[in-house]
This record gives sequence, C-alpha cells and structure tokens, in this order.
Amino acid sequence: MGFHRKALLGVAAAVVLSFGAGVQALAQSYPSGQPVRIVVPFSAGSATDILARIVAEKLTEKWKHTVVVENRPGLPGTTAVAKSTPDGYTLMLTSNGHTIAGVVNKNLSFDPVKDFAGVTPVASVPVVLIVPPDSPAKSVKEFIDLAKANPGKFNFASPGPASATFIAAALFKDAAKIELVHVPYKGAPEAVTSVVRGDTQMYFTPINVGVELVQAGKVRALAVATATRNPTMKDTPTIGESALPGFKYDSWFGLLAPAGTPKAIVEKVNKDVADIIKTDDIKAKFAAQGVEAMSMTPAAFNKTIADDTARLAAMFKDGVK
Repeated sequence: MGFHRKALLGVAAAVVLSFGAGVQALAQSYPSGQPVRIVVPFSAGSATDILARIVAEKLTEKWKHTVVVENRPGLPGTTAVAKSTPDGYTLMLTSNGHTIAGVVNKNLSFDPVKDFAGVTPVASVPVVLIVPPDSPAKSVKEFIDLAKANPGKFNFASPGPASATFIAAALFKDAAKIELVHVPYKGAPEAVTSVVRGDTQMYFTPINVGVELVQAGKVRALAVATATRNPTMKDTPTIGESALPGFKYDSWFGLLAPAGTPKAIVEKVNKDVADIIKTDDIKAKFAAQGVEAMSMTPAAFNKTIADDTARLAAMFKDGVK
C-alpha cells in the first residue's frame, strides 16, 4: 500500500508539474495565430472605444501581433465575451458601468463577477456635468434648485444604465435629492447630441469630450465630478465646491477576460498593459483625452469589481430609474 500510495503521489505530482509547464509554455507563446479581439460594449467614438483603440495599437506594436477592437454595444457584447472561449484571444474593455449590469437587468445570462476575470484597469476618466448652452442653470446649485421646483420635469441622458456616466448621474441625483427622468441612448455620441440639441437637460460626459464641446460653445459645463479641479478644465468648479460638499465620482475603465482564462495569460496581459501605459506615447495620448492612467494586479482588480458590484447593488436595491 505504501509503495502504491507513493507511486500514485509521484504520478500526481508529475501531472501537476506537466500541467504547470504546459500553462507556462502557453503563456510564453501567447499570442500567436489568431488575432486578439478587444470587445467594447459601447459604440464607436465613446470614451471606452477611444481607450481600447489606444491600448490595442500599443499591444499590437509590443506583441508584433494583431489586436483588433470590436464594437458590440450593450449587453449583447458583454454576453458574447462571457460565453467566449477562455483562451486569452477575447478580451473586453469596459467601464465600471459593468458592475451595475445585474441591477439593470435581473435576467442576465451572465454574472458580472463570476463569469469574468479582471486583468487590469487602464484608466480613470473624469466626467463633467454639462447642460445645453441655453439652459437657465448657470451653476450646479441653480440646476438643483430648478429641478426641485419642477419635480419629474428635468431629465438626463446616458448611453444606457450599464454605463459609467449613468452611475455618475444616479449618484448625483441621489446626493442632491432631486427627481430626474432617465433618457437612455444607443451610445455616448447620441447622448451628447441630445444635450447639444436641448432634448435632454443634463449629461455627465467624459472630460475630453466636454472640453471640446464647451470650447465650441455647444454646451455649458457646470462642474466636474472629481474631488479637486481638473487641470484640463481648471476654471470649472467641482460639484463638491459648487453645491454638494464631499461629492466625488471616480470611474474606472479596464480589461476583463472570460472566467477560466489561464492565470499565466491573464498575468502576461496585465504586465504588458501595465508596461505600455507607462510609456511616454501612451501618457501623451491619455493626457490629450484628459484621462488618468491606472493599473493594478488581477487580484486587486477582481476585488474592486466585486466590491463595486456589491455597493451598487445595495444602492439600487429598489431598482434603477
């Protein structure tokens, strides 16, 4: 029995070692053959799409291998990634709006936490509250006062409930204790256009888009949602200093892979992405977008995703409006 037990343990150890060596070899040869797809569950031209294309371009250069961006707006895109083969050739770059997907749709065919492996966040994108150029509100306080005087008559745009900008607006109206009607659009460009035309009264847009719109006179910026003023819009106050002391909203945009993707591949992508976002080229491109680069380990990112999902589920326990 002792001999057989030792023999079996020896075989098991050999299998484990062989499997480990196989996974390491797989990671070392990754990527090869088929292109790597980065699925973006938002429309072309959105902040998420822009970040994905910057990252894809640099990964293509670093790996000397084709990395393509595929826009598949909405839950169908996220669902497709969750159901994809976990081999590292399908990734997803999404916003922290991902963490509210289960609240928005109770009949999801995927779990936002369990069906994904966090790779790394790539950036935090500050958002700015914009209103139509002819809006009677010249400040956040005036906007809040007008909304309180006209309950249910003011609305806000978003690229859909599972978006970073929707979360910003939901947190804002909760903190301000005002009623706002949510008007979802197909994507960020359409949501922005609705404010420019005056179809909606408010939108939280990524700061890079906001700067261009304000400079062109197409919208008015009331405040940034960051804790301190943003250098890109240094003359624009924060929501905290304008009307709601202590208010801040930090978004993240990051890479995820289907659950079950080999750890060695996840770690390779994590390391390589962390390396490229430190380059002067990426820093310049991110700065031009008003974006703050960020990265963390897969374990830390998975915890962030799980924690954010639990926090938002508690906040929206009565549903999303």
